[in-house]
Amino acid sequence: MSNEIVAKRYASALFQIALEQESLQAFEEDLKVVKQVFRSNPKLIAMLNHPKISVNEKKSLVQSGFASLLNPAVLNTLSLLVDRNRIDVINEMADEFTRLSNEKSGTEDGIVYSVRILSNEELNELSVAFAKKIGKKALRLENVIDQSLVGGVKIRMGNRIYDGSISGKLERIERTLVKRT
Repeated sequence: MSNEIVAKRYASALFQIALEQESLQAFEEDLKVVKQVFRSNPKLIAMLNHPKISVNEKKSLVQSGFASLLNPAVLNTLSLLVDRNRIDVINEMADEFTRLSNEKSGTEDGIVYSVRILSNEELNELSVAFAKKIGKKALRLENVIDQSLVGGVKIRMGNRIYDGSISGKLERIERTLVKRT
């Protein structure tokens, strides 16, 4: 079975538990922490996949490392993934859980690229304006600095990009002029 299918199944099961416990936001935050830890420590995944380390030692490591940080249901899911040698689906599972959560709440995640850090007010204004355009209640925007934009902003939501940057406008003008010649 592919990792994508496995990740979706675990995410769906964890999502149902989160709904029952009315802790959707808390579970989502926990999974972001887990994803960040695994992304920043590739040796941890290598160790958890190592065949010479026993499953009990791996589970003990996960339990001791995450016990104080995570909801017991999220921690049990991690232990189950270790038990079934599926630790490599954690990032995909977290992404799928976030997608399910966003779908339920009518929100979407996005990245705003700008030349400078935007204020919370500016991010909220962008969120309100673009949420209406894509038919969502709200957007959760992360601000990323990109000096190559010259000015303006570029917003990425999934596979959609809205480019209102000066460099983007200059590129469009250049393409138009090249077509005409």
